[in-house]
Amino acid sequence: MNGYYSVKEVIEQYIAGCRTKMGMSAWNLIGKAILAGMMIAMGAGISSVAAHTVSDVGLARLAAAVVFPVGLMMVILLGCELFTGDCLFALSVFDRKQTTGQYIKLLCLVYIGNFIGAALTALLISLSGQWDYSSGMLGAYTIKVALGKVNISFFTGIVSGVLCNILVCAAVLMAMCAKDIAGKLLACFFVIMLFVTGGFEHCVANMYYITAGLLANANPEYTELAMETYGFSKEYLDTLNITNYLVTNLLPVTIGNIIGGTFCMGAPLYY
Repeated sequence: MNGYYSVKEVIEQYIAGCRTKMGMSAWNLIGKAILAGMMIAMGAGISSVAAHTVSDVGLARLAAAVVFPVGLMMVILLGCELFTGDCLFALSVFDRKQTTGQYIKLLCLVYIGNFIGAALTALLISLSGQWDYSSGMLGAYTIKVALGKVNISFFTGIVSGVLCNILVCAAVLMAMCAKDIAGKLLACFFVIMLFVTGGFEHCVANMYYITAGLLANANPEYTELAMETYGFSKEYLDTLNITNYLVTNLLPVTIGNIIGGTFCMGAPLYY
């Protein structure tokens, strides 16, 4: 196996690396998590540019899926901390090297940092004028994407989150299996392309998508264009609010991501 590490070797490496993570200060973890949130948000925001004029749903998702994986590529190669990938920290808990309390603490710190980074990127993109592309259609599309996310059922959010993080954690571990940069990038690209094309829910990406939708929804030009283009009513636009953001989407999706990474991917591979 000259070209790659075995899964067993990678899991052992990951467990060893968990001790290093726990030796970092809270501010270091949050700082690295902010960068990861920004990188995922860049992938999410620019994938919307690729997809916003494509009318066919499948092709639009495929167009977005070709761009979005660059976010995770940057996270992995630069060693930043991403909540969904860090759900694999449970491997160290299963191995009795770390405690459940340390696992929860790590995830909370990384989650906070990811949120800051993703929301900040949404704000910066809103100020960049990017949403004026296609005579404001990108702004309207940004609202559409966010509305779709805040109007899913709680159960759907959990299940979609599970499916998403099975694939994200698979991409992380496969990238670790590769010994060269090309292998790491290819592992990220194809697996993440699969999850984006499937339309599964990723909590950190949603921190960008929904924050961006809220910001775009505050622009009358974009909201009017969204109503004209997509047939949205004012009442439907009003469902894009903080409560639905945090409770209807982010809560179930986060739960699903934890289940997917910890119990559907981490536990089976460890045991």
